[in-house]
Amino acid sequence: MLKELSVTEQRYQAVLEVLREQVAVVEVAKQYGVTRQSVHNWVRRYLDGGLEGLADRSHRPRGCPHQVSAEVEARILELRRQHPRWGPRRLEHELARELEGDLDRVPSRAAIYRALVRNNLIQPRGRGRRHQDYKRWERSAPMQLWQLDITGQVMLADGREVKLITGVDDHSRFCVIARVVEHASGRAVCAAFVAAMGRYGVPEEVLSDNGKQFTGRFNRPPGEVLFERICRENGITARLTKPRSPTTTGKVERFHQTVQGELLDELVEGLGPFPSLEVAQELVDAWVEDYNTRRPVGRGNPDSSCCNLVILADEAAEHIATPHFSRSRVALR
Repeated sequence: MLKELSVTEQRYQAVLEVLREQVAVVEVAKQYGVTRQSVHNWVRRYLDGGLEGLADRSHRPRGCPHQVSAEVEARILELRRQHPRWGPRRLEHELARELEGDLDRVPSRAAIYRALVRNNLIQPRGRGRRHQDYKRWERSAPMQLWQLDITGQVMLADGREVKLITGVDDHSRFCVIARVVEHASGRAVCAAFVAAMGRYGVPEEVLSDNGKQFTGRFNRPPGEVLFERICRENGITARLTKPRSPTTTGKVERFHQTVQGELLDELVEGLGPFPSLEVAQELVDAWVEDYNTRRPVGRGNPDSSCCNLVILADEAAEHIATPHFSRSRVALR
């Protein structure tokens, strides 16, 4: 009965033919269907390690020059535990700040993701759609378009729910408005809008939903509301989304998710609701400062678009006057 030999046994027989029977290496290689270099390698491995040396070896490299060092990986895990909502993108950005003098040690976003998965700090996710499969639009420079909206779920200690008026620059994602108000009336929205223009300059366009604070098109009878008048008198094109189309203002909606997850939810879980409207505004202002100046926002260089927005605001400030209120309108003279 014929017995099939294992790979190790076949190599051992080939080695014996060379060492004991003094068969030429060329003939042994031809007999076993391998190269002369393979036979010489088997002989060397047998002499060094005996029969065990002929077993298959792992092809895994002994080291990788691009492997994340233990020190950097420990810092990744420490940052993640301190900030459980930070993902690979934010962690990469923060590490780049810390290791500014040694950028070669900053791991890639994919390496950070693998480190988090390896240490069970995040669950591995399935491969999603490629970015090029999405159709997205974005203005080419700051101050071309602001997206505005209103959100709730800002709770005070006395049980009241107040509103947050928000606005982000379409190109840079820079937050231009984050005003906490008791009631999101048309005048409150306009006051926040005018204050933002006084600080950053006048945008070319604004985009909002069809809320009554932003348009009078659905009033009976239709008419121009205060917000529309401010836009008209300052040469701003006011654009509206289609009804029930929140994805059109996706950037400000995404900003709402970030505020909710990183500020409002954490306060509820930790400190509890805001004690007052003033304290709420102070904490929102501090969070927005971090959002605008520390985190990666937009594409490319994390800070470049935001810096451009501030520069443009400084230039625009020379051409506008201090905003003022009147009984019938709010405008920039």
